[in-house]
Amino acid sequence: MKRVFISLLLSLAVLTVFSNCESNLKDVQKINLSEFSPSGDADSITLKYTDSGRIKAVLIASKMLDYATVKYPFTDFPNGINVTLYDQNGKRTFIRSDYAVQFKGTDLIDLQGNVKINTEDNQVLETQQLYFDQKNSWFYTEEKFKFSAPKGVSNGEGIDFNKDFTIMNTQNFSGEIEQSE
Repeated sequence: MKRVFISLLLSLAVLTVFSNCESNLKDVQKINLSEFSPSGDADSITLKYTDSGRIKAVLIASKMLDYATVKYPFTDFPNGINVTLYDQNGKRTFIRSDYAVQFKGTDLIDLQGNVKINTEDNQVLETQQLYFDQKNSWFYTEEKFKFSAPKGVSNGEGIDFNKDFTIMNTQNFSGEIEQSE
């Protein structure tokens, strides 16, 4: 009887030690997890980018989440953006996407979902993902695209171009665009 009691007591002690270790292990695991939450959160924003007193761009978004305190900081636009770019003559280019993320320190914006760019002279590019290099005012994608202009429509996969479509490089291209002199 004494042996059974000691065995039961020993089993209870071992069970208590292991259950305490499991609790401590869970606490230690929680320490290593970090909260991934934005350091800034804004609704219904309008941002105007200026240079030397001139408006260069206007960004409108219904939601902006800023992750400035993470290892690789970025700004997230989960509900998409509408951007108007202005050239030195005031000519506008309009950009729209369902989602966007700007990577800080890279001057790179990733536009995703129903991306559409329109110019005032009725040139339109449509794709599902497009990158914009802000520093060089250059767009590029490896995705399928559709380009429409007053004198034709073309389709392809992979393109890069400047913001007013005066310089374009395509990879796989089909269709015809009549070029004006």
